[in-house]
Amino acid sequence: MTAQKMEFKTEVKQLLDLMIHSLYSHKEVFLRELISNASDAIDKARYEALTSSDMLEGEKEWKIKITSDKDAGTLTISDNGIGMTRDEVVEALGTIAHSGTREFLRFLQEKNIKDNPELIGQFGVGFYASFMVADRIIVLTRKAGMVGSKGVKWESEVDGTFTVEEVDKAGKGTDVVLHLKDDDKMYLDEWEIKSVVKKYSDFIEHPVVMEVEKEQDSALEKGKKIKVREEEILNSCKALWLRDKAEITSDEYNEFYHHISHDFGEPLKVIHYRAEGTSEFVALLFIPSQAPFNILYQDYKIGPVLYVKRVQIMEHCENLIPPYLRFIKGVVDSSDLPLNVSREILQNNSQVEIIKKNVTKKVLDLLGEMKKNEYDGYVKFYKEFGRILKEGIHTDFSRRETISDLLLFPSTKTDADSYTTFEMYVMNMKEGQDDIYYISGVSREEVMKSPHLEAFRDKEYEVLFMLDEIDDLIFGGFEYKGKKLKSVLRGDIHLDKTSRDEEEKKFGKLVDFIKDHLKDDVKDVRLSGRLKDSACCLVSDEGDLDPKMEKFLKSMGQEVPAGKRILEINPDHSLFEAMNRLFEKEGGSALLGEYAGLLYDQALVMDGARPKDPVAFSRSMSKLMASALKD
Repeated sequence: MTAQKMEFKTEVKQLLDLMIHSLYSHKEVFLRELISNASDAIDKARYEALTSSDMLEGEKEWKIKITSDKDAGTLTISDNGIGMTRDEVVEALGTIAHSGTREFLRFLQEKNIKDNPELIGQFGVGFYASFMVADRIIVLTRKAGMVGSKGVKWESEVDGTFTVEEVDKAGKGTDVVLHLKDDDKMYLDEWEIKSVVKKYSDFIEHPVVMEVEKEQDSALEKGKKIKVREEEILNSCKALWLRDKAEITSDEYNEFYHHISHDFGEPLKVIHYRAEGTSEFVALLFIPSQAPFNILYQDYKIGPVLYVKRVQIMEHCENLIPPYLRFIKGVVDSSDLPLNVSREILQNNSQVEIIKKNVTKKVLDLLGEMKKNEYDGYVKFYKEFGRILKEGIHTDFSRRETISDLLLFPSTKTDADSYTTFEMYVMNMKEGQDDIYYISGVSREEVMKSPHLEAFRDKEYEVLFMLDEIDDLIFGGFEYKGKKLKSVLRGDIHLDKTSRDEEEKKFGKLVDFIKDHLKDDVKDVRLSGRLKDSACCLVSDEGDLDPKMEKFLKSMGQEVPAGKRILEINPDHSLFEAMNRLFEKEGGSALLGEYAGLLYDQALVMDGARPKDPVAFSRSMSKLMASALKD
């Protein structure tokens, strides 16, 4: 069969252009990515071989081989893993096989790519890293278990196209042949290859081998040394998580974290322990220092790598951690699970649930210790992952109290860079205060200016700031140690226990007039118990959606039922007193109706919204100003 010429998809062309023309400070990561791909291919073949011995094809030794040919200027990375069919080659190497590629491009377009040289693996585009150092790449592969069938040759010279053809290939697995650019031929040197493998791939479970030149005594001539080439293992091969943690250095932990997470930063915390008893397993887990850019995306893959007796079963086992701990990276190696475990078996396996409970408790306990003993480090963690952690309040009822004690909040009584907690809030509650009050918003600066806080400031009641869009959904109906959380933006709030009968009697008719005049815009009009300085504000009814949550849902494309809000008026404000005098003098005049409309528009503006009719609002304001200056 003749070679078929094909074009890369548009996104891959863009990616290759970035790889070729961008100056990356860590080009050597291409080798790490190819070795990792080879290791994954072996893991897949080894897993398949548990149920199908055909995958072995008589071989029992799994390995990754690096071959350097200085004369030809080629570097070859070979594995005897799962291999690929023709269709799999086209899908994996010519199109976007992972959504990360598209996100990688978008990310680089938004940032200065020279400041982000180490993002390759994080976005699932490891193979394409080869184009940084090679101007021609050949991939030879044959699917395991298909003895006697043809292999596949994929070739590209970085010109926007690639060719695919059938070829003879004796063994299973894949060979990636890189024709290195002149400026990158240092990667053909033995010492350079050893250095890169040791730095990035020392903990790969399978041996990474290379033929090296060694001296040995001649068997024919006594006292003479001869040079021979022998295969040498370049990596330690021992799974780091199975070693005694007392023997492991922080550098070794960091390098393994880089390998498992494709994040070049150092982890914030390492959790390494062995569990024995009802379930035996080893866990090596990491809390990253920074949140991945796509951690809030729906297709973000969660869960540590699952091994069973050192055999990788699943790259992302979401059954091992709850979604609100999805920032955790690492591995779990179980001695109890069956080697042929599948996703369906995992979902119904009691051992998996035991591991999940154990891991969850271990992580939450560590976070609690950090908050208590390493507060600055915990604040750093919380700024990155607090929004995700608090999801547990809504989804993990059994651990609500534990999670709630880990949460941090800015408030009316904290400085710009400090936080309070539920425990501290309850401890400092004023006498006569029954509820925990909070206000939702976009930023501290925005909520600090809200008129809804006026009465709370006057009473010296602390109000928590909820600044994440999901907060109102999470904390709706939540209680902390018997204290209900109450939004200052909803419901009828009266902090003064004194009766307001006289005010309601005095202003009742005016309120009824305003209510009738604005009946198309508001649900109700009432006297406010939360205002001190402002004339009016808009609030939601007790069971209504928080305005911020309403905007968030709409931005997500969800339909939100149209709802009206309540206009609250400050009975102690001079403006309302003046309106009441006008009402007593002239009744429900057109001028008073115009003032009622201005009152509503004013409330909208304070709420961060546009007036109902900006032109009419501007005209009325101009008329009022002219009248005031004239008088």
